[in-house]
Amino acid sequence: MADDRFARLEEVPQDPVLHNADLEPATVEERTWSKWSLAALWVAMSISIPTYLLAGQLVAEMGMTWWQVMLAVLVGNVLVLVPMILNGHAGTKYGIPFPVFGRAAFGVFGTHIPSIARALVACGWFGIQTFVGGAAISVIIGMMWSGWADLGGGAEFVGMSLQMWIAFMIFWAINIVIVVIGTEAIRWLENLSAPFLIGIGLVLLWWAISETGGLGILLEESSQLIEQEAEVSGFAWLIAVFLPAVTAMVGFWATLSLNIPDFTRYVEKQKDQVIGQAIGLPTTMVFFSFVAVVVTSATVLVFDEGEIENAWDPVELVELIVGDESLILALVAMIALAVATLSTNIAANVVAPANSFANAFPKWISFRTGGIITGVIGIVIFPWLLIDHLPGFLVAYSGLLGPVGGILIADYWLVRRTNLDVNALYDSQGEYRYTRGFNIKGIVALVAGIAVVLLGLVHPSVRFLFDGAWFTGFGVALVVYWLLMRGEV
Repeated sequence: MADDRFARLEEVPQDPVLHNADLEPATVEERTWSKWSLAALWVAMSISIPTYLLAGQLVAEMGMTWWQVMLAVLVGNVLVLVPMILNGHAGTKYGIPFPVFGRAAFGVFGTHIPSIARALVACGWFGIQTFVGGAAISVIIGMMWSGWADLGGGAEFVGMSLQMWIAFMIFWAINIVIVVIGTEAIRWLENLSAPFLIGIGLVLLWWAISETGGLGILLEESSQLIEQEAEVSGFAWLIAVFLPAVTAMVGFWATLSLNIPDFTRYVEKQKDQVIGQAIGLPTTMVFFSFVAVVVTSATVLVFDEGEIENAWDPVELVELIVGDESLILALVAMIALAVATLSTNIAANVVAPANSFANAFPKWISFRTGGIITGVIGIVIFPWLLIDHLPGFLVAYSGLLGPVGGILIADYWLVRRTNLDVNALYDSQGEYRYTRGFNIKGIVALVAGIAVVLLGLVHPSVRFLFDGAWFTGFGVALVVYWLLMRGEV
C-alpha cells in the first residue's frame, strides 16, 4: 500500500455535517493492527459468558445434543465469517469506519438508519454484558466482605438488589474509563486478555474431565441437560430446530459483520484482516461452546441437586468450584470472568455505537462522548430482563441487521466492485447525496428484506422465513438492491 494514497485520504472534505476527527480515514501511522491483533480481538470477544449461556440454551431449550450444538456453532460462525471478511475489506482498503462506509449504499444521511439501528442493538448488548460483569464483581466483593450479602436488606429496584446495582455501576464505570482512553487501550486490552482467557477455558475443561473420569462420560451425560425435547425429526428438525440455532449463532455476530470496518481500518493488509478473522472467530466460538457443554455436564455430575441453582451460570459455578477451597483462587477466577466480559463488551458493544452517534451528530459528539451515551442507554433499557430470552432476541434482531449486510455487500462488491470515492463520502453535496442525502433504492431494499422476514410470522407454513431471519433478510435485500441499482454506477 503506497503512502501517497493514504496522504490523499487524510485530506477529506471538512464538511461540518459529515466530518469530525474520529470519522476520518485511518492514517498510515494508525494502522498498527496485525492479523494477530484481529485474532486476539475475536478470541477476547468470543470467550464470554453470553457465548457460554447461548450454548447452554441451545441444549436446554432447543433439545440439541452436544454434537448438534457444535455443528450449529461451527456452521453459523463460518457463515457469518463471510460478510465479516467482505465488509472488512472496505475498512482496510479505505481506512473508513462503518457509518462512513454505509454512506455509499444508503446516502450520506440515509446511513443513519442502519447505523443507529446497529447502535441500539449494541446498547442492548452492552447492558447485558455489563449486568453479567456486574454479577462477577458482586461475587468478588462478597468474598472479601461478609456483610455484602445483607446490604440493602433484600430490597430490589427494577429487578435488581442494591448489591447488584452497586456492582453493575462499578463494572459500567470500568468500561467507560477504557472508552475514554481510546482505541489503543482497546487493542491493548484485547491482546492482553486473549491468551489469559484461552487458559481459563482450558482450566475449566481440565477440571471437568478430572472430576468426572473422562471426556466420554461427560459427553454421554450431556443429554441430562436437555429440559425440552425436540418434537420433530429429519428434515422438519433441520427447519424447526437447526435453522433457528444457526440463525441465533449468525445473529450473535450479525452486529459485528456490519461494523467490522471499525476495526479493520487499523489493519495495513487485506491478507491480515482475512487470516486474523478466520483464525480467531469460528475456532474460538466452537472451543468455548464445547467448554460450556462439557463443564455444565460435569456440574450436574459433581454437585448434588439443589446445590447449584443454575447449572449454566459460570459465575455461580466458579464460586462453587473454588469458593470453599481458596479465597485467592476464587478471586482470580472471578476476575477472569470479569475480564472476559469486559474485553467482549468494549470491542463488540461500544466501538460501533460510539462511531454511529458521532456520525449522526459530528459537530457535537466525539467517539468518547458516543461511548458514554452508549453506556447510559445500556442502563435505561434494563438489560437483565433480556438475558433469559437470548436465542429469541438474536433471531429477532438478525432479521433487521441481515438486510443491512446484504445491501452493503451488494453495493460494495456487485455494484461498485470495491471502488469508492472517499472524498464524496465526506461531502454532503457529492456523489452519495442521492435524494436529499438518502438512497431511496437502498431503503426500499431494506424494507423488502425486513418485510419478507416478518412474513414468516403470518402462517406456520412460512415460519422458516422468520426462523432463518438473517439469511432471509440478507438474501432478499441483496437481490432487490442489486436489481434496483443495476446500471447506476
